[in-house]
Amino acid sequence: MLRSLTITDKSTGNISSGWKNGFIGVLIFSGSMPATKLAVLDLDPVFLTFARASIAGLLALCILVIFKEKRPTRTQISSLIVISIGVVIGFPLLSALALQHVTSAHSIVFLGMLPLTTAIFSVIRGEQRPPRSFWFFSVLGSLLVIGFALAQGLTASPAGDILMLMAVILCGLGYAEGAKLSKILGGWQVICWALVLSLPLTAPLMLFFLPSSFANISTGAWAGLAYVAIFSMLIGFIFWYRGLAQGGTAAVGQLQLLQPFFGLALSATLLHEHISIGMLVITVGVILCVAGSKKFAK
Repeated sequence: MLRSLTITDKSTGNISSGWKNGFIGVLIFSGSMPATKLAVLDLDPVFLTFARASIAGLLALCILVIFKEKRPTRTQISSLIVISIGVVIGFPLLSALALQHVTSAHSIVFLGMLPLTTAIFSVIRGEQRPPRSFWFFSVLGSLLVIGFALAQGLTASPAGDILMLMAVILCGLGYAEGAKLSKILGGWQVICWALVLSLPLTAPLMLFFLPSSFANISTGAWAGLAYVAIFSMLIGFIFWYRGLAQGGTAAVGQLQLLQPFFGLALSATLLHEHISIGMLVITVGVILCVAGSKKFAK
């Protein structure tokens, strides 16, 4: 399967397949925040971050060895380092830390900004000059998220909201950089190499932050770790970057707009968290703003 992905990722691909693969990727990513919330109930968020990256990195190493992939060039390694900072370490660590202060449902509202931050970094990387309409929707969407945080009582947990904002910014950077590199290196190759390049850092730190005892760690926490390591960190990116390569970053990237809805549904179903009308309204508002910014970003 992965061998066939090599050919498809490095070509224009089929647009319809791109939307299907992108949709699968978004579905997988939608379970990340609920799974992380389950894991941090019993596991230290720093250990969780490096454990998920290490597990995924070892799997990625096996994949690269099996398919005898060529090593990336020096220029590509520089981009892979940026991707690692954004999606391998930065977003997982900051979001896990944030979930110690806020609920999974609350954090998912911030994910409504992911398409916006991805678009902004894509514009920066592509040296484009978007019209004023783009920046209008961009600022309006950000204000909606900030207003929601204030309405919920920002002083009660400023750390959680700040950490989530930082996580979303780094994730947008990693998405944009990965989407650009995937057109050259290939979609699944990008995430695999990013994970492998991170192993010299993530593996030792995982062992350093290893819990002193596993006796009080629940099955749900281990299940959460398994999900974010195998699906969120690796499999989801295989489908996501493949979809971007086939259908185009700007078009398929809009599927991220569905992620907050899927995530809120999972939080309500699996974690029995309360989903307020305000959360839904703000999520819809952010999604509309991001859709507008995406439209005028071209």
